Amino acid sequence: MRRPIAGILLCLLALAPAACGTSTPTAPTTPATTTDTFTGTVNQAGAVTNTFTTVASGTVTATLTAVGPDNTKAMGFAMGTYNTLLNVCQIVLANDLALQGAILQASATSQGTYCVRAYDTGTIAADTPFTFTITVVHP
Repeated sequence: MRRPIAGILLCLLALAPAACGTSTPTAPTTPATTTDTFTGTVNQAGAVTNTFTTVASGTVTATLTAVGPDNTKAMGFAMGTYNTLLNVCQIVLANDLALQGAILQASATSQGTYCVRAYDTGTIAADTPFTFTITVVHP
């Protein structure tokens, strides 16, 4: 009688590790990022808006990577959400005195269309428009 019980216990003990299994903790995955580069020219009293779409929530970083012809001159630099029905950039962050190298950083709470904007804040002369490059890294 003891032999069948002992055999059953041995079988159960042999199966226990397989049933429980082992788990290896995994690091949380970070969504892949995309880099968009926008270039353009802002005339006196003008503005240029560019849009980009995120595929997930996460950090969005926009950098004013180049300003010409004089990179010591300030211009307006903004980031916001883009209303696709009204075709309007709803500004969330703005730097009216942005110099080359200025950074705007925000958190996209969901997939969606966002925008960056370069604009004159009174520093651009009629005969000398500004050129710019904006780099946006987003999910």
